[in-house]
Amino acid sequence: MAKITLGGTPVETIGNLPEVGSKAPDFKLTDTDLKDQSSSDFEGSRLVLNIFPSVDTGTCAQSVRTFNEKASQLENTKVLCISKDLPFAMARFCGAEGLDNVISLSDYKTGQFGKDYGLAFAGGTFETLLSRCVVVIDTDGTVLHTEQVSEVANEPDYTSALNSLS
Repeated sequence: MAKITLGGTPVETIGNLPEVGSKAPDFKLTDTDLKDQSSSDFEGSRLVLNIFPSVDTGTCAQSVRTFNEKASQLENTKVLCISKDLPFAMARFCGAEGLDNVISLSDYKTGQFGKDYGLAFAGGTFETLLSRCVVVIDTDGTVLHTEQVSEVANEPDYTSALNSLS
């Protein structure tokens, strides 16, 4: 379990992020058109998984905006913004903001992604929501970089995540 804080209050996740160098767990999530998207749909592309509790919070929204800006400069790389928000909320936010360089996906149906990646909150106010993390995956499914953000209100280290693609 990762020990992090939420507004300064200690909380834990149900596990730990996949190890750098390991094979990323497969996933199946729901896109903004309510269609299933699985890890196999992104084969051959590098992936930046921007994971967060809810796009309706300031820090989460900023991470989507920042990765959207950076994504257009990345070769053979897709940025997946993942939360347990309903797909409608993600579509509303990205549409209103004009964000079209990221792919919004939801773990609302089963929560299996949060379990398989070990990043769902184990208790507290945000229990079962996804904690703020970044996972970078190479074209062959190998984990290149992970970051479990230690304070949920903080933004991830964008530079480290993107530098792992070099």
